[in-house]
Amino acid sequence: MGLYEIDTSLFFLMNGNLQNSLLDVVMPFVTNNSKIIFLPLLAWVLVRERSKAWSYVVISILAVAFADAGGAVLKNLFARTRPCNALDGVHLLVGCSKSFSFPSNHSSNAFAFATAFWLLRKDIATWVFLFVAAVIAFSRVYVGVHYPVDIAAGAAFGAGCAYAAERLFRWTTVVYKRRDYSQALLIIVMAFSLFRIYYILTGPFDLSADEAHYWEWSRRLDWSYYSKGPMIAYLIYAGTALFGDNVFGVRIFAVILSALSSILLYKLGRDLYDEKTGLLAAFLVQVVPLYSVFGVLFSIDSPFIFFWILSLFLFWRAIEAQSDAATGGLLRWATLGIAVGMGLLTKYTMALFYLCGLLFFVFHKDSRKFLLSKGPYISFLLSLAVFSPVIIWNAAHGWVTLKHTAGQAHIAAGLAISAKDFFEFLGSQTGVITPLLFVLMFVALWRMRKDKAGAFAFWFCVPVVLFFILKSAQGKVQANWALPGYASGFIAFSAYYGGGAIFRKGHTKVLPVAAVLMALTLTVFAHFPSVLHLPRKLDPTLRLVGWKQLGHEADKVYEELSSAGPSFVVSDSYQMSSELAFYMKGNPKTYCINLGRRMNQYDLWPGFENYKGYNALIVMYDERQLPPELENGCARTEKMPVSITLRGDKIMKFTMFKCYDFKGIKSRPPETY
Repeated sequence: MGLYEIDTSLFFLMNGNLQNSLLDVVMPFVTNNSKIIFLPLLAWVLVRERSKAWSYVVISILAVAFADAGGAVLKNLFARTRPCNALDGVHLLVGCSKSFSFPSNHSSNAFAFATAFWLLRKDIATWVFLFVAAVIAFSRVYVGVHYPVDIAAGAAFGAGCAYAAERLFRWTTVVYKRRDYSQALLIIVMAFSLFRIYYILTGPFDLSADEAHYWEWSRRLDWSYYSKGPMIAYLIYAGTALFGDNVFGVRIFAVILSALSSILLYKLGRDLYDEKTGLLAAFLVQVVPLYSVFGVLFSIDSPFIFFWILSLFLFWRAIEAQSDAATGGLLRWATLGIAVGMGLLTKYTMALFYLCGLLFFVFHKDSRKFLLSKGPYISFLLSLAVFSPVIIWNAAHGWVTLKHTAGQAHIAAGLAISAKDFFEFLGSQTGVITPLLFVLMFVALWRMRKDKAGAFAFWFCVPVVLFFILKSAQGKVQANWALPGYASGFIAFSAYYGGGAIFRKGHTKVLPVAAVLMALTLTVFAHFPSVLHLPRKLDPTLRLVGWKQLGHEADKVYEELSSAGPSFVVSDSYQMSSELAFYMKGNPKTYCINLGRRMNQYDLWPGFENYKGYNALIVMYDERQLPPELENGCARTEKMPVSITLRGDKIMKFTMFKCYDFKGIKSRPPETY
């Protein structure tokens, strides 16, 4: 008899053979009230051990948090169907969820909580805790929603989580007493990284349109792309090669690069001032809304933050070398050049690093000597060499990136002034950094600008932010464009207000602490926006939901079309085409027709002109009629409006069209770049 047969037999023994009228009342009550059953026991222990109460509470909360989060991840990994959904003759006493079965989160959470207290006390009270946990676990089988193996695995996993929580608490306590900042950094980075991995695996957000489009790039690796360099595609290719074409595979490098960015900023802050400064700056990278979002969503800003901070670190190391004529000094400059080049392959605004470095050399008198040395020029030439594939690719593709960038920069608009865009951008910066932190950061930068470390932080922050503030007076500037400048600003803030080397007695820490707490609070709300109950028009996260549901709806239609003959998928929006490619079954190749829009990457890839006689699934935003060009390109069409709902509310409307016997169509040339 195999494990499954043994598990099933034990399930029917516990669920059916042990059935009686008393347990039929008691076990549903235990299952439905498992979160409060421990409360009387907990109150009794805490009253008896008041001096240790806070440590008991912290460790037990950590244990349950680890167990609950880890259990949710394991459920999706093993994807075992619950017995009440898989077996006939189940004695079901509660609702049967559609969620997966292995392991039991009730069991893991109960044993995590009970084991935490057992590890700390090992007296009669904690044995009672373990007995209660066992009853809760047993109730899950008795009411018909879990197999015995589910609760056994849950119990073992929960106990392991309790042990890990207890060890982590003791480690953290030692780190705090010793003021070991490097160990504290490790704890912070591990905590945020594990949370982000859990959030990506279980969170509410689908891939953004940009993430899905960059994933499309990763399926067609090239030297460069229409609007950006190739780095984002290479990283997504690596992530999906390791973990598959899923959300985790696409986003894993957001977690990794965010962690590495904090580590590098810690090292830079330590080199500029001290370890405490570095630790606070590293913490800000994790909690400031503008930065923390790119620890989960994998857009080009995730690797861009990393390469900018890496370049800052290498630049400071280079100018701190004894002599750039020495082999070690020149090697540092060469490494810097490679890092800047990698940044350029990620985002072209990395070129502002050149400007910041030049301004630092010019305005900091002790550093002007570097303008007459070989190091910076070696660095510059190497960065261009690393970037050269993008230049070569553009030369072969009509310099489309230059045309696109010129359009994004509103060069054709000339010197027109837009007060609306100016104040919108200024307001957005205080929002994504938080108002208090934004103001305090620039106060610190201004007051610290005269010494070498302060000048370094000032000239790698202020020119970037000021450039985009001035640019916003001429046209629309996105809130994230000034992102790199704040990295060195975090160091200045941390050194000035955090008790670093130049901290002055008498400065109140109320405002700096409030600034950090405000940033952390906004970041929490950004991860869990549903608690705010924002109106639909004010909720930016609605752009990150509904795509998986749309993919399922498109699958139904596409399967019907494909059963009648070869078919393809097309939209008039690159965002839509990318999301469909990712979320439809089998990740089909999709297309984006040009019916009068700005150019995009799909226009550089082979189209669907040779698919005459095929059927087509055409998907468009909103409720609309099929454009005449497409209508005339099909022998027959059928229209199907689709609404995507979230918590019962319609959040997006689409229209799908079945196109039978495609006859061909001539796409329009791009109207703009």
